[in-house]
Amino acid sequence: MTQTTETAPEGAAMTGRSTSDSTGRRMRRDPQGGPPPRSGRSTTTGRTRSWRDSPLRRITPWLFLAAPLALLITFTYVPVASMISYSFTDWDGVSPERENVGFDNYVQIFTRPELFRVFFVSGYYLAASVVQIAVALYFAVVLSFDLRFRNLFKGILFFPYLINGVAIGFVFLYFFQDGGTLDAVLSWLGVTTDHPWLGDPASANVSLAGVSVWRFTGLNFVLFLGAIQSIPGELYEAAELDGAGKWKQFRHIIAPSIKPVISLSVILAISGSLSVFEIPYIMTGGATGTQTFVIQTVKLAFQFNKTGLASAAAVVLLLIILLITWIQRRLVPDDKVDLV
Repeated sequence: MTQTTETAPEGAAMTGRSTSDSTGRRMRRDPQGGPPPRSGRSTTTGRTRSWRDSPLRRITPWLFLAAPLALLITFTYVPVASMISYSFTDWDGVSPERENVGFDNYVQIFTRPELFRVFFVSGYYLAASVVQIAVALYFAVVLSFDLRFRNLFKGILFFPYLINGVAIGFVFLYFFQDGGTLDAVLSWLGVTTDHPWLGDPASANVSLAGVSVWRFTGLNFVLFLGAIQSIPGELYEAAELDGAGKWKQFRHIIAPSIKPVISLSVILAISGSLSVFEIPYIMTGGATGTQTFVIQTVKLAFQFNKTGLASAAAVVLLLIILLITWIQRRLVPDDKVDLV
């Protein structure tokens, strides 16, 4: 038996046409006569390690979080833990010696009337928060529609929130003083009064709560306005085609869609009414029955040197706010609203 061997045509290496090897596979030759080009795939048995398999990829997010977590733990959780430990002692804030008194500080807060009575002052600010939320919601709904000078009114409403609280306290201190701005305006309107606005507990707390409404309405206004403007405009157009007025649009479109923001505003209002500090501290210093729980806590710590009792008061305030927030979240859960 004779075996024949086929040879490639002459000039095949020069023209770059493919030829067959001994196994019958077609091989493409380089036009210059060189060996076949290599593919990009590695010929080694080991697979090239990619960035996804690198251990550095797994720890990179934690490297970015290291600095914020360190700051959060150092300036938030460590002080809170120290405050809780101080609340079980009789520390005066100065001496290195601290005696453990157990729950005696907490018992004093709930049994001494002069310590627990200040919670009733927060009722004025809580009522003012209801007015504040209602006013902010009203203006947010009105200014969300196409009105003239609405951008000007938005700036006017939000401007008080940008002012420093200490400056606001001094401005309204002269506003409410005897013969001050308020008495002058009332005299222009023909109303004469010798009532000391900051002289008795009732009028003083109402005046201070009114200042809080003036200052923080802008914050709630911006929250409500941002939530309302995120509602698709097609819903309003469909409602107008169905003959729905502004009230029905608010009831069936706006109110359901901004329910989570309203819930957030309620939580902020309750916690804020319990922790009011700077406005009454600047304007009255806690006198004439305007002392809030935070002002009392500050005086216990830095005026009477009862840091342990003040720490217990701060822990009680924290627990009350957390409890109210938990109850509010249970009663009004954040249901997902899908309007489109």
